[in-house]
Amino acid sequence: MSELIIDNISMRFDLPNGSSIQALKDVSLDLKEGELMSVLGPSGCGKTTLLNIIAGFLAPTEGKIEINGHTVTGPAPERGMVFQKGALFEWMSVRENVDFGPRMKRMPKAERDQIANHLLETVGLADFKEKAVYELSGGMQQRVALARCLANDPDVILMDEPLGALDALTREKMQGLVLKLWKETGKTVILITHSVEEALLLGERLVVMAPRPGRIHKEYQLPFAEKGVAADLREVKKDPEFGEKRDEILSMIWEMEEEIMGRAEDAV
Repeated sequence: MSELIIDNISMRFDLPNGSSIQALKDVSLDLKEGELMSVLGPSGCGKTTLLNIIAGFLAPTEGKIEINGHTVTGPAPERGMVFQKGALFEWMSVRENVDFGPRMKRMPKAERDQIANHLLETVGLADFKEKAVYELSGGMQQRVALARCLANDPDVILMDEPLGALDALTREKMQGLVLKLWKETGKTVILITHSVEEALLLGERLVVMAPRPGRIHKEYQLPFAEKGVAADLREVKKDPEFGEKRDEILSMIWEMEEEIMGRAEDAV
């Protein structure tokens, strides 16, 4: 049985002036346990809206989300979210941020400490656990956000442009960490990104969405995430197939962006 079923999701936003925006239309996907899927598309195609519906932050106009056989009706610990900026608690230490979920579950302190110490070791922040969040770099803060998400032991990890605000070198290191955590934890991961290269590197399954109303345009099964677990990501990018797929998807999205721009000009 699929762990996550996205069943015919549509989303319409009604505006105060009486008009409406159809953000998503008839989106259906099945994700099996442990799949890593990246979602790509032009601005305004509904990527984040879809993620927020899966998270339970929004209720769809039509359709439903099912996880492990039950319908999503709101946020729950089985779904963890990592945002573009860590959304960390600035007044807490690194360790306190990571063990926040277990603390809310009233786990014994020894168990919480074990979870936090293990995860901070995993993301390379064992020496920073008593530091304040504001003392960390952007990349380190995103590692804390990943560790905090994993501390709740979710079935599904939802990532909304989690590396978008990082510099190129830090972003590359974090891409490697995402692959490492995916492989080690066996979690189901859905990652939203605007970067074609990142979507290719981090998606064993890649979905390209078409512009509004957002819908599935094309889907790929890719070998690069699996290769990237063991190989240098720069070497993976040198694969001729990687270059071919990158150029194909870039052209696809560029055509969509031109279509959107054409619509805007026609409306003026």
